[in-house]
Amino acid sequence: MDAASETEDWFQPLFQLEEDRTPYRPLALEGLDVVDCGGERVLRVAEDLLAELARRAFFDLHHLFRPSHLAQLRAILDDPEASAGDRFVALELLKNAVISAAREYPSCQDTGTAIVVAKKGQMVWTRGDDVRGLSAGIRRVYREHNLRYSQLAPLSTFAERNTGDNLPAQIDIEAVPGREYRFLFIAKGGGSANKTFLFQETPRLLEPERMLAWLEDKIARIGTTACPPYHLAVVVGGLSAEQALKVVKLASCRELDGLPTTGSPRGRAFRDLELEQRILAMTRELGIGAQFGGKYYCHDVRVVRLPRHGASLPIAIGVSCSADRQIKAKITEEGVFLEQLETDPARYLPEVEVRVGEAVRIDLRRPMADIRAQLGRLEVGTPLVLDGPLVVARDLAHKRIAARLAEGGELPAYMKEHPIYYAGPAKTPEGRASGSFGPTTAARMDPYIPLFQAHGGALVTLAKGNRGREVAESCRRYGGFYLATIGGAAARVGRDMITRVELIDFEDLGMEAVWRIEVRDMPAFLVIDDKGRDFWRVRVRAGARMSGD
Repeated sequence: MDAASETEDWFQPLFQLEEDRTPYRPLALEGLDVVDCGGERVLRVAEDLLAELARRAFFDLHHLFRPSHLAQLRAILDDPEASAGDRFVALELLKNAVISAAREYPSCQDTGTAIVVAKKGQMVWTRGDDVRGLSAGIRRVYREHNLRYSQLAPLSTFAERNTGDNLPAQIDIEAVPGREYRFLFIAKGGGSANKTFLFQETPRLLEPERMLAWLEDKIARIGTTACPPYHLAVVVGGLSAEQALKVVKLASCRELDGLPTTGSPRGRAFRDLELEQRILAMTRELGIGAQFGGKYYCHDVRVVRLPRHGASLPIAIGVSCSADRQIKAKITEEGVFLEQLETDPARYLPEVEVRVGEAVRIDLRRPMADIRAQLGRLEVGTPLVLDGPLVVARDLAHKRIAARLAEGGELPAYMKEHPIYYAGPAKTPEGRASGSFGPTTAARMDPYIPLFQAHGGALVTLAKGNRGREVAESCRRYGGFYLATIGGAAARVGRDMITRVELIDFEDLGMEAVWRIEVRDMPAFLVIDDKGRDFWRVRVRAGARMSGD
């Protein structure tokens, strides 16, 4: 090694984050002390402390939001350029946050996969098992509160069973220097998790205009199925595909906001603020908006540039949805601290109601032929208000019904008599008619629509997000309709719009059983009609490129 190499500053941390400015509140928890070990101060943490910290963190994040997220929703209401649809969605999401903050209804019925990303200082010792302690707290909060169990254990490659407590959790702990234990707790729902993408590209893409054109296509394809407005993250580069995907998740949680904004010869990660603004401007020109057309497809954008192998260019894209659920925590010599989320979201509500136009009331108590006749006289994009019975069925119920048809059986009568709502409820609070009960991503049921409609069922469906061309074609052929309601407002639906829930089929499927519910004043929009017209392709510039095509 020559003299120049010996004096070179060859080591540089990949992630150089500035000082954490998160507002924290102290927790009075037992199980923390400091001991001397050979002249070094060591922080000792009990396994039970980790369990209680995880319990409190996940309880908070399912009911409360960061003030910055709520302020962004309010900003939509105050923006004269926002569409009526943008403002209506933002208002419903703020109302949902107010209901959720009462700590009875979680903000979303999909209470997600529990994820813990932790950095454990080398001078922190755990008395017990870190993963077991964190898992115990997660298990307790899901079992004791009105949350949903979503984790499926594979009994074989093809057979699965719900674990009944939302475990296992994804827990990643990194060893770092120091005497602190820091955590990011995340609840990631299936809808937004499904909108995480990895692309293996070539260096030809590393040109500004070419990159923007490529990103426009990929971002438009995310569509509305994961409940926008989104916190969008893009990671360019990465020492591996796995690193790019992990960083995109952290960036969508705003965990990497404190990165430098320039690169370095040693390859540190940085944020590209200029590209962030260009991508944000591009998303606002797409016309997709906050679910029903407009400007607010995304709240904000994070672009993180990473070093890469010369033969690889991974690019990761991901979102955090309207159920923007994460919370930080830390354990230091001073004690245990949890991020302070907003406990009074009502202060973000406007003083006047926001309307999207005159809604058409649909009485669901009438025969299906009458409901379809009324819908057939409306234009796509028409706002609706639904009253009456719906049948709730989603992935596993659809799979069983399709298998029954394949064996020569009949379509259940309830699939023909009522509109089908794709949803899976969280647990019902004591004394209430329903738990959080928002819509599921419609596109997952797309493959079943031609089959069921050919048998006279699922002729009116209700869910969230855009659907594929096969659904529009099937509706044109068989006289069907697709209605979309607001994704991300599950607490409001469960508390204010559902008056009755009754189990009618497939009890063993748990939350994926078939239910009959009664709704009142439930907002929706006519998205696909019996002529095969699709709102996204009629009204939205980017519609032809949205996911599902």
